[in-house]
Amino acid sequence: MKLRLPTFAILVATLFTTVKLVAAETNDSPAKHTFAIGTNDFLLDGARFQIRCGEIHAPRVPREYWRHRLQMAKAMGLNTVCAYLFWNMHEPHPGVFNWSGQADAAEFCRIAQEEGLWVILRPGPYACAEWEMGGFPWWLLKTEDIKLRSRDPHYLNAAKSYLKEVGRVLGPLQITKGGPILMVQVENEYGSYGKDAEYMGALRQTMIESGFEVTLFACNPRSDLKNGYRADLFPVVNFGSDAVNGFKALREILPQGPLMCGEFYPGWFDTWGAPHHLGKMNAYLADLEYMLNAGGSFSIYMAHGGSSFGLWSGADRPFKPDTSSYDYDAPISEAGWTTDKFFKTRDLFAKHLLPGETIPEPPANNPVITIAPTEATECAPVFANLGNGFRPNDPATLTMEQFDQGYGCMLYRTTLPTGPAVTLSAASVHDFGFVYLNGERIGVMDRRSGSYKLPLPERKKETQLDILVEAVGRVNFGGEVHDRKGLHTPVKFSGAELDNWQVFKLPLDDEKFLASLHYSAAAKSNGPAFWRVKLAVEKPGDTFLDLRSWGKGVVWVNGHCLGRYWNIGPTQTAYVPGPWLKAGENEIIILDLLGPEQPVIAGLEQPILNELRPELDFAKARRPKATLNLASVTPVQAGTFSTGGAMQEIKIAPSTKGRFFCLESLNAQDGKAFAAVAELDLLDESGKSLSHEGWTIAYVDSEERDKEDGTAENAIDGQTANFWHTQWGNAQPNHPHRLVINLGQTRTVSGFRYTPRQGDGSVGGRIKDYRIYVGDGLIEK
Repeated sequence: MKLRLPTFAILVATLFTTVKLVAAETNDSPAKHTFAIGTNDFLLDGARFQIRCGEIHAPRVPREYWRHRLQMAKAMGLNTVCAYLFWNMHEPHPGVFNWSGQADAAEFCRIAQEEGLWVILRPGPYACAEWEMGGFPWWLLKTEDIKLRSRDPHYLNAAKSYLKEVGRVLGPLQITKGGPILMVQVENEYGSYGKDAEYMGALRQTMIESGFEVTLFACNPRSDLKNGYRADLFPVVNFGSDAVNGFKALREILPQGPLMCGEFYPGWFDTWGAPHHLGKMNAYLADLEYMLNAGGSFSIYMAHGGSSFGLWSGADRPFKPDTSSYDYDAPISEAGWTTDKFFKTRDLFAKHLLPGETIPEPPANNPVITIAPTEATECAPVFANLGNGFRPNDPATLTMEQFDQGYGCMLYRTTLPTGPAVTLSAASVHDFGFVYLNGERIGVMDRRSGSYKLPLPERKKETQLDILVEAVGRVNFGGEVHDRKGLHTPVKFSGAELDNWQVFKLPLDDEKFLASLHYSAAAKSNGPAFWRVKLAVEKPGDTFLDLRSWGKGVVWVNGHCLGRYWNIGPTQTAYVPGPWLKAGENEIIILDLLGPEQPVIAGLEQPILNELRPELDFAKARRPKATLNLASVTPVQAGTFSTGGAMQEIKIAPSTKGRFFCLESLNAQDGKAFAAVAELDLLDESGKSLSHEGWTIAYVDSEERDKEDGTAENAIDGQTANFWHTQWGNAQPNHPHRLVINLGQTRTVSGFRYTPRQGDGSVGGRIKDYRIYVGDGLIEK
């Protein structure tokens, strides 16, 4: 359907009539300022106001350091801070709300105001943010057929209840009531998920009914701005490069009015097993300067990333679990330090200050300490601390959510009869299934590669089968947010379905469970276990726990969960905020599911964010070995992509079926040897996007992993700011280049969407001529 754009006069009438407000006296305090949207600019107290904003998430910063980080933001030259709220942190159980401690969002906003910063609030209900399930609470998934981010009453009624609570707590902090909140976002990048403008309207109306009277806005990537568009939500655009075309796309739906980038990326987040991401400084500064000169506003995502403490780190689609470090190569480092990017950003902003603005000096870094290596002398083996198990009422449903557990691990136990060697298989495991026979680990079911089959040896007597499932963060993007954890049935053994399960819970977010563990003198063991060590600290300060000698798991310090670790990298340390330590004895608990090389812990003065050790991965190989077979296969589509960075939709007629989809790049637009893809999306028989659930990369001829993260999985993760790129560092193989997606099952494909590598016209790897193959026999293992 062709989008009909309103004239600016109609846009003003429908969107902004309630924005230019001078609030009357309230029970709290009168408004001291006004905020409005003018013909060309945002207006603060009637004067032009260019929003120089940066994102900081309160839960990713120790509460004790909130003021320090906000002072850092002000010293970088920002005048506004952008703050997500995460529904799952604020409503951990239905109707039970939490606004204390790390969840005290109102206090975070008040401190921002005290430090001279305005606030843009982003309450969700969906956030993304590389946060567990995109901010959704896990208990929504207890309703089996729930449809998130839709008008499904199971979802929408819960979302409305949450948003009304947000209004109760944060509404009094709007600028119209004397507070710092200028604008409030409705949903987040919904255009990347759906097109239902009525859904967006329902959320908008809920925000109004919840007491929000400031500007309500929606953000989307430039290719999705028209999806779900409403004239009564102010639009902003998200991009990490090519600001010129980003603002050009926004202007198509906003004929007049201030232009704003809602998320401008200075770096990127990290996932386990992939290189640490570093932004391109010169391009970042050039895009910032363009926006400043053009009079545009922006929010740097992230100004300070911090750490995804606890079990809050999410996973990218189809399944790339995120690290707990959320450093993001942001201008302010994970530990709150200034960086070269900080000072260059500050210098740039100093040239574009508004009348009356000044930039203060940055506060000093917080003290840093080192801690001498100390051996863990106590151990609580997992198998000796299972507690009482239970028998499921319905052995066909074994997910954690159905057993009222949100996070952690779950162990499934049954007894196998005697018999010859056979294959054990599961429909799927979310996320890692460590398989044991009589206590000895024989293999791992791995969601990353979709490997859910294991050979079992001959059994001369009855044998105990244990599957210890570790749930890492739920997928936080796309339809895959419906991410139910645990063992997915059917589980088959020798052709028959196993159903006589005993289930044991290991809820790692439960303080009572952790307190119930029984420790004893540590013995040499490679089995899953909790380890406890006492560290002596003379004077507390920030430090970075060195976890290189440990395997995979979770770490706590004095009851504070620092997050997850994994020896494959790139992160090899865990940030410990000084206020979470104490003078004297400190307790460190480490759950290691693999077993440490040495049970030793130490505190370093610098983080280790980019040390990959793929040789330690239990998968042994990143992907199963595969041979591409195109010799006797006819392409279902061939053509030439348009130049530029816009997303392109290609129809395949007639529709075709297959388990594998192969994109073959024959040459590049710039004539060079490289191929790159920001995103591939496939269309079903009705022209809608296929879910990426169960997708894996079956084959790629080349990918860059030494000089940058050009991993092939980047082409199917739903993100356009990163990309697959063929090797260019230590080698430069020429065309043709092939990328093959395993769809997990035979699917009907009627077309695809190709998004080139983003950036201006100078970026390389954009494909020119291509061929497409679809079929079941493209890959031989």
